Amino acid sequence: MAKPIVDGLENDLNGKADVIRLNAMTTIGRQAAAHFGARGLPTLVLVDGNGQVVLTQVGIIRSGPVLEQVEQLIAP
Repeated sequence: MAKPIVDGLENDLNGKADVIRLNAMTTIGRQAAAHFGARGLPTLVLVDGNGQVVLTQVGIIRSGPVLEQVEQLIAP
């Protein structure tokens, strides 16, 4: 259910931010989930250029807050 929303985010953020998708059933996906404290699926984690989490969404992914946060991060 989150795939169409994340597809849209990937399209909207093209050239602005990287969208990395991880499968929680793989080793790297489990490691990332543990590192970022994911407690449910799907989980979206927005990380700034310093590796700090600036936004986390669990369950229903809402593109508006993600796009707003990215714009704030890349603003001069």
